[in-house]
Amino acid sequence: MWLYVVKVLVTAVVVVAVSELGKRSSLWGAALASLPLTSLLAFVWLYTGTGNVRDVAALSQGIFWLVLASLPLFLILPALLKNGVGFWPALAASCLVTVGAYFALVWVLGRFGVRL
Repeated sequence: MWLYVVKVLVTAVVVVAVSELGKRSSLWGAALASLPLTSLLAFVWLYTGTGNVRDVAALSQGIFWLVLASLPLFLILPALLKNGVGFWPALAASCLVTVGAYFALVWVLGRFGVRL
């Protein structure tokens, strides 16, 4: 039980740090957010929970491929916001496109024999 509490607290601290740093400097907030902290934490939590390096390797490879599908969000959201679309509609549209990109990428990878 304590391990879950530690996981939640560490993860929450990272998210709050990005948010607070972003208020002060968009550059440093973006730099911290762009680090694969979530992935690194997931690797550590997975390994300490299972001790299985194969699971960590599979997770790492899956993240590599799926990061590609997340990139449209970072292009579409600022474009919509700069063109006067409200925050919530822009965020929703960006997320919907990103979800579509995930499905498309998984389908394309499957056609090339890459299994996630």
